[in-house]
Amino acid sequence: MILTVTANPSVDRTVELGEPLTHGTVQRANATRVEAGGKGVNVARVVATASSDTIAILPANRTDALLGLLDAVELPYRYINVDDQVRSNITIVDPDGTTTKINAAGAAFDQATETALSRLIDELAPTADWIALCGSLPPGLPDDWYAHIAERLSAKGAKVAVDTSGAPLRAVARPGIALLKPNADELAELVGGDGPTIESAAATGNFTPAVTASQKLAARTGGAVLTTLGAAGALLTIGQRTWSATAPSITPRSTVGAGDASLAGYLLAELDGQTPPDRLRRAVAYGSAAAALPGTQPPFPTQLDLANVQVTELQPSTTV
Repeated sequence: MILTVTANPSVDRTVELGEPLTHGTVQRANATRVEAGGKGVNVARVVATASSDTIAILPANRTDALLGLLDAVELPYRYINVDDQVRSNITIVDPDGTTTKINAAGAAFDQATETALSRLIDELAPTADWIALCGSLPPGLPDDWYAHIAERLSAKGAKVAVDTSGAPLRAVARPGIALLKPNADELAELVGGDGPTIESAAATGNFTPAVTASQKLAARTGGAVLTTLGAAGALLTIGQRTWSATAPSITPRSTVGAGDASLAGYLLAELDGQTPPDRLRRAVAYGSAAAALPGTQPPFPTQLDLANVQVTELQPSTTV
């Protein structure tokens, strides 16, 4: 069972444009979607679509539209009741798949809300094979909140995966994390370097900057590092071994949630007992399939193009 924690969930509104977004003009939408959002919710939706057990943990008001959206897709969840409505995020998608995202900060936490959420995590953690801590933190939660949750869970033998950014990611990138899932910018932020350079180099087949950075991070945490590199695919580092995977060709519809689908794919493959290269293969296949769908729709296993994900083991970096 995969338990996901989304401390800052959202109602995600996606607008698909017929022409590229032009600042300061009036444009018409070709299509719109409203879906339950937040990175942990997205991960849980992919897991559920694969007919695997999952529970999404989140804060929400009992009258919130978010809960109705979760009910509509029959996603198992547990929530703590909060006074405010969850935030609404807006995604604008150009015809070529270029995505512009506007995220609200989210409702502020007080001490009672933080305590209730932590207790719910502790209650459900013993039932889980993996616990995924995902997304940004709302106002009121300290930057090291994920770090403290992960430390407590890891001490009890739980396998913890983390997908976040900024200060919460910097705080949690330490020993005890079984899996970190940064993108190129987040990887560079943690160990130095330049994210766009890492991603653009990978797009030309040069994974050396990404390998160097990911192996530095893996040495720091002692766990696996799954780095998503956009259209260039992804990188998996476990110990001194690193594999790259190139993505199959797709027509992108929305990149929102693609990284979350990759994380879900990796965790599902790990639960199936697959080897690291095959975990990476499934992660990239899931991310690519999600990017080819509108909004934050979770791909079904039948939509994966596993055959066209090319996985290669790379040589260790000599600069780690």
